[in-house]
Amino acid sequence: MTDAPYLIVGLGNPGREHRENRHNIGFMLVDRLAVRLDISLSRLQSKALVGSARHEGRKIILAKPQTYMNLSGQAVQGLVRFYKLPLTNLLVAHDDLDLPFGTIRLRPGGGSAGQKGVASIIERLGAQEFPRLRLGIDRPPGRMDPAAYVLQDFPQAEMMTLSETLDRAADAALAFISEGLDAAMNRFNGTG
Repeated sequence: MTDAPYLIVGLGNPGREHRENRHNIGFMLVDRLAVRLDISLSRLQSKALVGSARHEGRKIILAKPQTYMNLSGQAVQGLVRFYKLPLTNLLVAHDDLDLPFGTIRLRPGGGSAGQKGVASIIERLGAQEFPRLRLGIDRPPGRMDPAAYVLQDFPQAEMMTLSETLDRAADAALAFISEGLDAAMNRFNGTG
């Protein structure tokens, strides 16, 4: 389906107090893509802030669900239905505790691995097979509760690595659209 748009969804929590949280790295990626593609995320649609543009002849829709992480599936389901998207044209970007900070991994699908936003999307779509862009945030130190860890802001010392990671993840997301998932996986899963 060459004329179907691509939907890139970044997961996170709305609100100024969450803006720099580790859990919001998906939102940060969508913001990075919005700047790169000159997209304004100013429209509220299906419980998400959305914006769209054309890139290399393809329509791209960027979305940041405003439902809070655990209910992300509500927004994603609404957008997938509205745009009549094949799930192969959906890319969900999210934080991942199981990857070292600064690591990105594209994958074609699978379980949620405990990521509640992804679990919500799987439940609402009734499918696990949709592309993901996992953004490593590391495991919490010591015995810290993972739920508390993901809601902490990135420390200043990590900001340069965070910016580099977001640039590489933006490149990977655009490669997914222009080259396909397999080619993007081959190019980006071996680095960082």
